[in-house]
Amino acid sequence: MIPMSSSVRRLIMASISNTLSLKHGLSLWCPQSTPLNRIHRGSCSFPSRSFRRCFTVSASSFANENREFVIVGGGNSAGYAARTFVEHGMASGKLCIVSKEAYAPYERPALTKAYLFPLDKKPARLPGFHTCVGTGGERQTPDWYKEQGIEMLYEDPIVNVDTEKQTLKTNSGKLLKYGSLIIATGCSASRFPDKIGGNLPGVHYIRDVADADSLISSLEKAKKVVVVGGGYIGMEVAAATSGWNLDTTVIFPEDHLMPRLFTPSLAQKYEKLYQDYGVKFVKGTSIKNLEAGPDGHVSGVKLENGSTIEADTVVIGIGAKPAVGPFEKIGLNSSVGGIQVDGQFRTGIPGIFAIGDVAAFPLKIYDRISRVEHVDHARRSAQHCVKSLLTAHTDTYDYLPYFYSRVFEYEGSPRKVWWQFFGDNVGETVQIGNFDPKVATFWIDSGILKGVLLESGTAEVRFGTDTEFCEIV
Repeated sequence: MIPMSSSVRRLIMASISNTLSLKHGLSLWCPQSTPLNRIHRGSCSFPSRSFRRCFTVSASSFANENREFVIVGGGNSAGYAARTFVEHGMASGKLCIVSKEAYAPYERPALTKAYLFPLDKKPARLPGFHTCVGTGGERQTPDWYKEQGIEMLYEDPIVNVDTEKQTLKTNSGKLLKYGSLIIATGCSASRFPDKIGGNLPGVHYIRDVADADSLISSLEKAKKVVVVGGGYIGMEVAAATSGWNLDTTVIFPEDHLMPRLFTPSLAQKYEKLYQDYGVKFVKGTSIKNLEAGPDGHVSGVKLENGSTIEADTVVIGIGAKPAVGPFEKIGLNSSVGGIQVDGQFRTGIPGIFAIGDVAAFPLKIYDRISRVEHVDHARRSAQHCVKSLLTAHTDTYDYLPYFYSRVFEYEGSPRKVWWQFFGDNVGETVQIGNFDPKVATFWIDSGILKGVLLESGTAEVRFGTDTEFCEIV
């Protein structure tokens, strides 16, 4: 039996509980998770007192009708925060959500999974994956927000914040007042520069529904697809395009898939799986530029070695960066990026909070500052923040890092794949199983179990009833 510290003993139990909750709704993953090697040690210090500002002004003075709470952002965090406000009876007439998108908050991981399936393979579409269906909760459609008395402002991003006057200005010129402000702006996709073809027609990035719709339009006419990046986006998009029976090539500079998490042995097994689906890999090379045809549309990807791979559709999945926008003045973390917060997601300015992808928070279990780009953290940080804001709840956010991905789940696929990772990928690794269909990798540091990756090849593994695996830990 492998010895475990008490804090990490939760790894396998967390696998069971997370999986059980996810199976009741649409289980989704957030397009990019923070690379584990970008999590740095550090500390932050904020006053322990909980702040909640209240104000009284003329409703006619502000576009949000004198709402006390304002959430900026329309992703997972905003949706789960809204649900928590409702659960505490503090939403109706008090809460306003401001989003740059045209849709109510939704489970963003769907965009690189079921949303990309061909029409004959039952793709996901709104309103099917509005929050909070990802954890088995109520589907929060636009009508739900109306019924709950929550004001929604769509397609009007915030361009300025005045922390002294507690006001926000939107792109259309609306002036909003807040008592407490929650920043839930998430991340934006890292892009190729224009000078190397990053914005050519046929080149795609995925962060929202509009991006996914644009990609689907391309896939409907595509013959040759190139996916740039061997991380989450690359793996999920390549799996989805296989359902379209398209010529798909994945290019990345590393030696194997998911180098920040997968061991070479594990990556080899997944690469073989993708190759069985017809996906090709070009590894260990960089891209010089994207080439355009006579019509200006992307026609190929030129590599540093001088060779060119033909493509009529290119998907770039090379990471993301926190969307701090006008909130830089709130206080950024120079090591991991994002807005610095404490264990209750309070920034250094009273009354202002940051949650989800954009928050640089103290990761209690490992005593370091982290920024996690994953749907599980987006949900949990939102709930923790709002509870701290509205109640006497003063517990520090105690999060066990958790990442997962689901691929090849379209109708007719010979094998559906779902892997889960818990903890930290440090130390020596031990691999159990041969991916036929199950495999597990354990990270052990100084005799202590630090991380676990499980390939959920069977229901017994997913739900913790496979004795062969359970006895190991």
